[in-house]
Amino acid sequence: MATELLYRDDAYLREATATVLAAGPEGVLLDRTPFYAQAGGQPGDAGLLRWEGGETPILKAVKGPEDTVLHLAAEGAALPPVGAAVSASLDWTLRHRHMRMHTALHLLCSLIPGAGVTGGQIGADRSRLDFDLAAPPAKDWLTEQLNALVAADHAVGERWIAEAELDANPGLVRTLSVQPPRGAGRIRLVRIGPEAAPVDLQPCGGTHVRGTAEIGRLEVTKLENKGKQNRRVYLVLAGE
Repeated sequence: MATELLYRDDAYLREATATVLAAGPEGVLLDRTPFYAQAGGQPGDAGLLRWEGGETPILKAVKGPEDTVLHLAAEGAALPPVGAAVSASLDWTLRHRHMRMHTALHLLCSLIPGAGVTGGQIGADRSRLDFDLAAPPAKDWLTEQLNALVAADHAVGERWIAEAELDANPGLVRTLSVQPPRGAGRIRLVRIGPEAAPVDLQPCGGTHVRGTAEIGRLEVTKLENKGKQNRRVYLVLAGE
C-alpha cells in the first residue's frame, strides 16, 4: 500500500494523524504522512510521532518499497504498535528552511538558462547546484539578481502534466543526472511566476514556499570548479 503524501496537497501542513501499518528497525510505516521522504537533493523531514502511551523522535524520512515512506527513529527508541493511531508532527523550522532553500535553487537555475544541472544538494544552512557550464556568472551578480527575484515576491505554484507532454517539451528538464519519476502517467511541474511568462518552470517533487519573498535575503558565497564543464554554486540564507 502506497503512503498518502499529504505534503503534495499542502506543504505547510505541520501535523497529521495517521495509522501505523508496520514498525521495526527499518522504520515506521504510516498510511499517510506530512513528512517529505529524502529525494532529489532535498533531505527527509525530521519530527516526532506521538501515540497513546508513548512518543519517539523521527530522525529522517526516507523512501521505502512500493511508494511508501519510512520514518526512521533513533536506534533503540520506542516504536508505536501496529494499528495505533499516531500524531505525526514535523520539525517545522527545519522543513521551512528546506522549502525556502529549494525554491531559492529554482531561482538560481533560472539565472543560468541553457546549462544542464549535473547535481545539487539542499541544506538548512547551505545549498548548492552544479551546472554543465564553462564559467558561471560572478557571485555578486548572482546574489543581486537572486535578491531581486525574491523581492518581487513571485507566486509559486504547480500543475500536473501527462508524461507525453513532457516528452514533447524535453527542455523543461534541467537536471542531467536525475530524471523525473515516470510510470504514474503524470509529472508535477513547479512554476515560479505567472503561467504565461514563468521565471522558472520544471518538473519537481519537492516542497516549496508560496511566494519568493518568503525565502528572505540570499547570498551566493562560493563558486567552485568541479571539472572541465562542471561549476558548483553555493548559496546561503543571508544573516541567519
